[in-house]
Formats: sequence, C-alpha cells, structure tokens
Amino acid sequence: MEVKINKEIRDYTESIYFGLSLRQFIFSLLACIMAIILYFIFRPYFNIETLSWLCILGAAPFAVIGFITYNGMNAEEFILAYIKSEILTPKYLAFKPTNFYYELLKNRIGDDKKDEDNKESI
Repeated sequence: MEVKINKEIRDYTESIYFGLSLRQFIFSLLACIMAIILYFIFRPYFNIETLSWLCILGAAPFAVIGFITYNGMNAEEFILAYIKSEILTPKYLAFKPTNFYYELLKNRIGDDKKDEDNKESI
C-alpha cells in the first residue's frame, strides 16, 4: 500500500468523488447541468453535431472555473487580480527619486552657507 504525501501542506486537497475536490465536483455538476439545459433548449433548432458543439461551449466556462489554477490562484482570484492590475492600476508609473537625507539636511545646509557668507563679510 502506498500513500502519497504532498511536500507542501498547502497543496493538499481532499477528494470527495472520483478524486475530485469539492470545488471541482460542484463545477463539474454545473457544467453537466448547463450542457443538458442547452441540449433541451436548442434540440428543435439544430442538428446533433451543431448541438453537441453548443453544449461543449456552454459547459466549458464552468469547467475552466472549477479546474484551472494559475500561480496558486483559483479562476475568480485570477480574474480579480487581472482586473486590478490591468484596469484599476495605471500603466504608466513615473519614478521620481527623492533623497530623504538631503531633504532633512536642506535647512541645515542653507544655514551653513549663510554663516559662511556672514563670516566673509565681517
């Protein structure tokens, strides 16, 4: 008997049915339900080949949401991150360096120059 142990504890997913996690199982059911609904709605209008492609296209978004992860993010987390980075965050980032040390000592440097000018005039 062999037991698989993940190297990273965060990679563990509990399998519910046929090795699917709860999230994958729910979205698989939603994909099947969507395919069945599309089949019965469009059966009078299309032939079987076109109807099968329509059912596949209708179920695909649910399969994508349930199964695909990117950089450890689920589909909805990835969509939110994409919207935040591409739409809400500006593309042009201007870099304006600030010398905080100079800003802190600016008044002190100015005072030193005035003292030198006063000493020269005396």
